[in-house]
Amino acid sequence: MENKLKYNRVGAVSLGCSKNTVDTEIMLGELASLGFTVVSDPAEAEIIIVNTCGFITSAKQDSIDTILDMAQYKTAGSCKFLAVTGCLSERYRNELPPELPEVDLFWGVRDYPAFARELYRVIAGEEAPSSDEASSVPHSIVCGDVHRLVSTPPWRAYLRIADGCDNRCTYCAIPLIRGGRVSVPMEKLIDEAKALAASGVTELTVIAQDTSAYGIDLYGRPMLRELLAALSAIEGFVWIRVLYAYPNTITEELVDAMRDDPKIVNYIDIPIQHISKRMLTAMNRHGSAEHIRQICAYIRKNAPDFILRTTVMLGFPGETEEDFNELMAFLAEQPFDRIGAFVYSPEDGTPAAEMPDQVDEAVAEARLDAVMRRQQAISLELNKKRIGSTVRVLVESVMPSPKGNGYTAIGRSYAEAADVDGVIRLRPESGRPFRLPQPGEYVWARITKAYQYDLEAVVPGE
Repeated sequence: MENKLKYNRVGAVSLGCSKNTVDTEIMLGELASLGFTVVSDPAEAEIIIVNTCGFITSAKQDSIDTILDMAQYKTAGSCKFLAVTGCLSERYRNELPPELPEVDLFWGVRDYPAFARELYRVIAGEEAPSSDEASSVPHSIVCGDVHRLVSTPPWRAYLRIADGCDNRCTYCAIPLIRGGRVSVPMEKLIDEAKALAASGVTELTVIAQDTSAYGIDLYGRPMLRELLAALSAIEGFVWIRVLYAYPNTITEELVDAMRDDPKIVNYIDIPIQHISKRMLTAMNRHGSAEHIRQICAYIRKNAPDFILRTTVMLGFPGETEEDFNELMAFLAEQPFDRIGAFVYSPEDGTPAAEMPDQVDEAVAEARLDAVMRRQQAISLELNKKRIGSTVRVLVESVMPSPKGNGYTAIGRSYAEAADVDGVIRLRPESGRPFRLPQPGEYVWARITKAYQYDLEAVVPGE
């Protein structure tokens, strides 16, 4: 394919969630297939793409700050063209252009399939030709007519099984930005997963806005259990992890299937947001407090090795001290191994933004602090119980000692999800011959020390 691009080198900054990461990977894969050269350093890029997040106020501000930072490369670097995509661009597509004249192109999430070809048209001054195969680009896969340049380390990748959400929680702008849930047909997911496995991926993380509702729009019922079984049958995967599983569609059968499949790690992320019936109703959360209690109790009884992660929101409109105390009591009686907590942020266009009894920010922040202080103590206690156990660890980085008599490595077991949980710091057994592990390798290690979020472990000698 003749390259008619006056600017060729393209780099991207991906903000926000892992779903956004997949969008960025597909954009870069499509651009590579059209003849663009992907670079990792924005200072070297002639075209910079900022894939933004617009979920909450702090994320929006971070997106604006990053856009302005990248715009500086127009004078201090090689940048000739700045494009902004993602949720912020979709949500404020009319308001942003006059406020950010540094940006040459704004593009929303619902137009992603056409982005690469539009960028080519703008840069080259003519319509894009047919895509070349991108298989020669390192860490890239081709699935059907979609090219994807995977940006995570070569041994792990995300599989996005749906986009958009039908839950319509009153605080959430995601359905306004991305629309209702659209599940990817299972056969396409299997093809993509096979391509990822063939490229060397051994840890696959299954994601969506609501993973446990996968398939309802296509097949009339949740199909996550069937999808996981099909993914497990693919040769090459060692770990398959599930994030963002909403409690209302988590069943005992799904838990049992995950527990009994050796490739599905005993880890599940269940964002409950709250336990007060009043709050769940005001949030329009699907599923009851009773079901949350029941499914958590079932997991603890029937799958005791499971790591439970959740997300809770503090300061939602109308949250009283009684509601907060009920949440704290639940988190004490039903300890989660991992908790992500955040303060409610009123978002334009959402019902919650117009609700009365908005909680004072200082009160909400104090409640957040109380939850996290409680969780730090719980996390430390749970980690201490792991001391002495031997776990399989996926090594992610290795630093040999200067004298060649040891090393320090960073890794994760099944109990730690990448980027959101703690890590395990590894060292070789003292006084024994050792072999230097490689990133992407799985090793067995004995846990020797526990901290609030991280662990230390020893790898037995040869």
